[in-house]
Order: sequence, then C-alpha cells, then structure tokens
Amino acid sequence: METFLSAFDSTLSALRLGLFGVAAALAVVCGVDWAVRTRKLSPFGPVARFMRNTVDPLLRPMERRVVRAGGLPASAPWWALGAVVLAGIVLLWVLEFVRSQIAFLYASLTSGPSGIARLLITVVFTVLQFALIVRVLLSWIPMRPGAWYWRWSYALTEPYLKPLRKVIPLIGMMDITPIIAWFLLGLLQNFFLRLV
Repeated sequence: METFLSAFDSTLSALRLGLFGVAAALAVVCGVDWAVRTRKLSPFGPVARFMRNTVDPLLRPMERRVVRAGGLPASAPWWALGAVVLAGIVLLWVLEFVRSQIAFLYASLTSGPSGIARLLITVVFTVLQFALIVRVLLSWIPMRPGAWYWRWSYALTEPYLKPLRKVIPLIGMMDITPIIAWFLLGLLQNFFLRLV
C-alpha cells in the first residue's frame, strides 16, 4: 500500500505540474485572443486569422453563455480560462481527497480493532454531517416535499435537529440549529475518537 500511495503522490505531483502548464499556455492563448477581439492586435493579420480559425470555434460555447448572461463576447476567453482553472482545482482537490481517504482506510484497517472503531465512528459522523449539508442546501431550493433526495437527509438529520430546535431560538427569520448541530457533531466525533 505504501508503494501505491507513493506512486499516487508522484502522479498527483506530475498532474499538478501538467495542469499548471496547460493553464499557463491557455492564459497566453486567451490573452492573444482577447487582444484580437478587442482590436489591440490587427484583426487582419495572420495571428487574428489563426485565432478566428482555430481558437474561436472552441470558445464559441463559452461565448454564447457569456452573451446570454449579459456579458461581452470579448470576455469569453477569460471566462474560459477561469472555467479551466476551476476545473483543474476541483480535479486536484478530488484526487487529494481520494488519496487521503485511501490512506485513512488503510491505516484504520491495519491498526486492529481500535482502528476499525475509529473508521466506523468517522464514517457515521461524516454521513451525518453530509446529510446536514444536503438538507440545508435543499432547503434553499423550491421543490416538492417528499422527494427521495430530500427524504434521506431529513430522516438522518431530524432526530438531532428537532430537540435542538426546542432549545435554540430563531434569530430573526434564520434557523441556526443546523450550524450548532454541525459543531456538536464535530465535538461528539472528537469525544468518541478519544475514547477509542
């Protein structure tokens, strides 16, 4: 497993450098395309023709979204660059999260019964906190009550939110019980992990 994790780390480092290189090259291309679109470079030169023939067709979907949102077509290259950078950051975050979960799972399973107990405690509290986040996010979206994507988070969170609502008052129109429940879950998780 140590070999796998070190190979995963090496791959992650190479991917991080590769994504940085792609983002830097894309920044140059987007800068040149922006300069052509805003007439900072001659629109009749070979660079402008190259941009119109090769880069602009790739940017057309982003340009349509920018224009629909009320933006200028000339800003499409920068929005495309932002989308690529954000996608790279999310990809790296997901891979690092997966790596940390694999390492935690391996360490828990190889450290005997106390490690397995720590793993189970962590999984239970992570699921409860995730259900709490889903419930809060879904409360902001108008939807029909009783939908399957609402029921599971409601069933997991209501047993500890209902008693808290009796104790914690509303602040104006805002219900802060999910925030307090989040912190209480974290405290309980730490307490149980120290017991093991």
